[in-house]
Amino acid sequence: MQCPPPSAETGERERLAVLDAYAVLDTPPEPGFDAIVQLARAVCAAPVALVSLVAEGRQWFKARSGFVDCGTELDASVCRHVLGRSDMLVIPDLTCDGRTRTNPLVTGAPHIRFYAGAPLVTPDGHGLGTLCVIDTKPRPEGLTEEQRECLQVLAGLVMAHLDMRKALVAKELPLGL
Repeated sequence: MQCPPPSAETGERERLAVLDAYAVLDTPPEPGFDAIVQLARAVCAAPVALVSLVAEGRQWFKARSGFVDCGTELDASVCRHVLGRSDMLVIPDLTCDGRTRTNPLVTGAPHIRFYAGAPLVTPDGHGLGTLCVIDTKPRPEGLTEEQRECLQVLAGLVMAHLDMRKALVAKELPLGL
């Protein structure tokens, strides 16, 4: 007898448990993450860069540059559309995409228009969120190949920091990231 595949609900519960195991939600800013968003913002010439973690009912920003809020409700999350992907999501004009045209951050302030998000994926394949860049102007050309590569490398560094942070927390050592 073959077992049925896990339901989407079971997969989401498992993903959320993995995110919780990182013990990172609602923690203070850390220089390593802050430096990565500064680099992503500069490399992609974007006014906003975020390390966004998609939790239950919300997204929370471990690091942010150019964005005031430290999180949003899930209905305002573009990053949630990256979960389950292994590749980057680039949306040149958020007003033209069916997934995002009614997003409150698109229809209202700050009127975001461009999004590029590299997935943050654990070694066992769970998507935690993204390293993303956002612009208030559409970018029909998206990102250059070099910008895409750099954003993916930086997302890998975010995961390396998260994994180091998780190991330090498990050993009850001070965080020096």
